[in-house]
Amino acid sequence: MLSYPITTEPDDGTLLIRCPDLPEVVTFAELEAEIEAPARDAIEEALAARISHGEDIPKASAEGRMVSMGVTTTLKVRLYQELRAQGKTRADLMRALGWSRNSVDRLFRIGHASKTDQLEAALAALGKRVTIGLAA
Repeated sequence: MLSYPITTEPDDGTLLIRCPDLPEVVTFAELEAEIEAPARDAIEEALAARISHGEDIPKASAEGRMVSMGVTTTLKVRLYQELRAQGKTRADLMRALGWSRNSVDRLFRIGHASKTDQLEAALAALGKRVTIGLAA
């Protein structure tokens, strides 16, 4: 799973949340127990914006309190990173899959509920396979 570190600090009665790897991430929580959801939402927004603008997505450092992204977000980010690493375009992926442009574009929208089998097929078209494990 894709995870990013966050930092927190008190800020006028709330907790300021930042992500060192994604400097654009700045959000707040009222209580320590409520940090995960706004942090995850803010990180997903930052990832979505970077994908939308064709920007690099940094690898997560492993320092600090980690916030994990969901399976779908992780697969979408990995697909985006792999496509860029191979120097391919969405049009190349569209041709390899035989899918419409809209179907391929939805694979890169963090907020869209893509099916896991579609993401697996897209990664397979790039020569990658998905493996999932469980941790305690």
